[in-house]
Amino acid sequence: MNLTRLYTCIFSLIATISYSQTPAKFEPADGSCLVFVGQDLEATGGLNAYTNGYTDFFDTPAGVTIYTNISPSDESFGYYNRGLDGLQTKANWGAGDCCAQCYLDNTTYKNTIISIGLSIVNHEKKVGNGKHDSYIIALGNWIRESKRPVFLRIGYEFDGHDWNHYNRKHYLKAWERIYNIFRKMRVDNVAFVWQSKGTGSDQEALEDWYPGDDLVDWCAYSYFGNPDTEMLTFARKHNKPIFIAEASPTLQTDNLFFDTDLKKDIIAKRAWQQWFLPFFKTINDNKDVIKAFSYINTDWTSQMMWINNDTFQQVDSRIQVSPYISEKWTQELANPRYLKASDELWGNLKF
Repeated sequence: MNLTRLYTCIFSLIATISYSQTPAKFEPADGSCLVFVGQDLEATGGLNAYTNGYTDFFDTPAGVTIYTNISPSDESFGYYNRGLDGLQTKANWGAGDCCAQCYLDNTTYKNTIISIGLSIVNHEKKVGNGKHDSYIIALGNWIRESKRPVFLRIGYEFDGHDWNHYNRKHYLKAWERIYNIFRKMRVDNVAFVWQSKGTGSDQEALEDWYPGDDLVDWCAYSYFGNPDTEMLTFARKHNKPIFIAEASPTLQTDNLFFDTDLKKDIIAKRAWQQWFLPFFKTINDNKDVIKAFSYINTDWTSQMMWINNDTFQQVDSRIQVSPYISEKWTQELANPRYLKASDELWGNLKF
């Protein structure tokens, strides 16, 4: 090997090592994991009109998960979208009350990250070709003015073809347009999060739908009973941290979902063994890449969207309704590697 080629190899190796050690946007230090809770106002609690949620019983989480959309005029369970619903004012499209601004206006959540699931269902083409730029700009202004870290999950569960039915070409153009407009606006307090549904997409499919390393800060997936080794492999390959962006216990047998009501003591104990322990094992066995998770602390049975849903119609995943789960959960999250809201949190994320 000549000297020129040798030097080239050395510099390439150094660059690779440096890149792999550079934290992503808002990535906590090695071994730490951000705790998020979602995904509606009643689920999180800690608010004036919502006093029986997660934060009323446990430490304020590092982040909360909410949803909005760029799907104006679309209908969901009798609610007609205006676009950016649930961002500045309260909205309910069948899955509980949603209001991102409510967290900003409450001192309980003064040190809390906001994770936004941005739906562009049926409108990814219009987003990509510029017809919905006004919504993108309004969202960018809100994020910038929030003056806190925000995780933005554009077209979350992009591969949920049965319910989101995104067109890949238009989805990727929409992602790029949102990214470029935010950069032009200097919306610097946002991390771009790319979220899979968590099962069924192999490496080839993930590569096909991936916006690109330069346009993605975090990889993510939904966890309802699946460690998703495909996304773990993909994230490591692309040197990205993982956010388990949606997680809720769904017990099953013979591939049929059944009662997962944590109010029932027998069910709660079964859920701890069959769902919670594997969930935390997945997180702890993959400390190098899983850096955040969001638990859905919701009574799914009370929300219109899930009444006829085979997976969630019998799920009450609220931790506080089970003394057994509450004790186990508190013990697990006492580990200092799980990050909650604090005056030091944002500084630790280099915000």
